[in-house]
Amino acid sequence: MSERRALRTEEKRTLALLGLPTAALALAITIVTTYLPVVASAYLGSTTVIGVLIGLEGVMALWVPIVVGAWSDELRTPLGGRLPFLVAATPVVVVALLLIGFAGGTIVVGLAAALFFIAYFVAYEPYRALYPDLVADDVAGRAQSTQALFRGAGTGLALVGGGLLIALGGPVPFVVAAAVTATTMAVFVEVARRRRRERVARDGEDEPSGERTTPRELLELLRRHPELRTFLAANALWEASLGALKTFVFLFVAVGVGLGKPEAAGVIGGVALVALVGSPVSGWVGDRIGRLRLMTRTLPVYGVGLLLPALTQSLVVMVPTMLVVGFAGGVIMTLPYAILQPLMPRGHHGALTGLHSLSRGVGASLGPLLAGLAIELLADPFAGTDGYAAMWLVCGAAILLSIWPSRRLAGMVDDG
Repeated sequence: MSERRALRTEEKRTLALLGLPTAALALAITIVTTYLPVVASAYLGSTTVIGVLIGLEGVMALWVPIVVGAWSDELRTPLGGRLPFLVAATPVVVVALLLIGFAGGTIVVGLAAALFFIAYFVAYEPYRALYPDLVADDVAGRAQSTQALFRGAGTGLALVGGGLLIALGGPVPFVVAAAVTATTMAVFVEVARRRRRERVARDGEDEPSGERTTPRELLELLRRHPELRTFLAANALWEASLGALKTFVFLFVAVGVGLGKPEAAGVIGGVALVALVGSPVSGWVGDRIGRLRLMTRTLPVYGVGLLLPALTQSLVVMVPTMLVVGFAGGVIMTLPYAILQPLMPRGHHGALTGLHSLSRGVGASLGPLLAGLAIELLADPFAGTDGYAAMWLVCGAAILLSIWPSRRLAGMVDDG
């Protein structure tokens, strides 16, 4: 094992502050991807159509992150290059959440979902690029663990709270998410603005100066760095599994298994809590033994665990399996960006963060769509769960397929 230094006080404060937008945006997007299908199922009769709606996240991730990420590399304002995007996007996120909650038809909910995902990425990409801007590479694992804790808190609140709130009425989770998102993002922008002004006065510019990376330059970066191409392929598969899981897990538990909505929220929240425990452990261990080493050891366990609910819904098997899957999922959700950060050339943090989200978008598009198709096409073999158990085939297969590029990447880079 290699030695890793302790976090300095200033680094701890920076990581705590950077976690706030993650919590808010994780809560917002989890409410949309988990409870839009529940609300829309009242007027949409097809799981494939629901999968397409949620897959809009991936469609937007194919272009919005690249544009705004590269733009934030060159933008210079009194707020810096990243914060203006958060300021502009947050009100749109809030309005879109409200529209989704009160939509009563396919066209309205489709337009609102598209608006939400565009605004989400306009805010998220420049914000995410603040990590390589402000956090040293040697603590990237712990930085992502901290972020994962905030993401887990936002996701857990959305899963448990949303399940309870939706019992009060379809729009309620979306209204609450809009209020929480608006408040949290406003606090972050104000505190970040003050701290940035102090840093600039003390140290000079705190974001690496760069130029907007053109599509041709981005392709050239990928050509010269095969490790980036390999990472992006693996990341797309990880995100495909997560996208399928987020979209249909509530319906699997509530409809397929037959639990009530509050009970389903409790079960899912319990697994999310286990994932939350796995996040800080994965960052600490990853910074010591190697993030890729930890990832490649976790993927087979996670992939096999995801396949088991397709084979049996026995509580004797499901409970311990979901505990293992939850912990392993915390590892898989925490480490990808920490693996990417040391591979980023300076001055291209925003553009490569956008490229990271593009690979996420490929997975986020395909995962819900493939899971929705699997549920419909395999409805007869999985009739005991109304077809919903078929989603786990997509979740598990994507993770198991990712083992090959992950191991290939481990052989290409220094994971010390």
